[in-house]
Amino acid sequence: MLQSVETVEQPLRGAWRQMMDEQSHHDPNRAVDYLIRTAPLFARAKAERVFLEEFRKSKKAILMAQSTEKSAIAQERDAYAHPEYIELLEGLRAAVEKEEALKWCLVAAQARIEIWRSKSATGRTQDRTLK
Repeated sequence: MLQSVETVEQPLRGAWRQMMDEQSHHDPNRAVDYLIRTAPLFARAKAERVFLEEFRKSKKAILMAQSTEKSAIAQERDAYAHPEYIELLEGLRAAVEKEEALKWCLVAAQARIEIWRSKSATGRTQDRTLK
């Protein structure tokens, strides 16, 4: 269904390490570049998660319809226990993990920009004070 988070995230981790290396701590352009590169990945991850959340309902209905049980409660029990439903839940778990990892990488990059902005403002204030 979904690739493992490790497989999908390897290139992203490399970009994150590059942005976080010692030389780039003071370069907000790298953080902005990272945001630009990562935003489509985050959007895709979020879309995948939302799709799986919605498809979960359809899958449950399909599996309930396939059940040989008569009562809705028994059909629901069969659907929840079905291997295909469990596989879907595992895919949903991976999608949420990927989305959250990307989200927090984006938040960290935004924080890096804010830190640079604060340091720059402090530096300008100090420059004016010393003149």
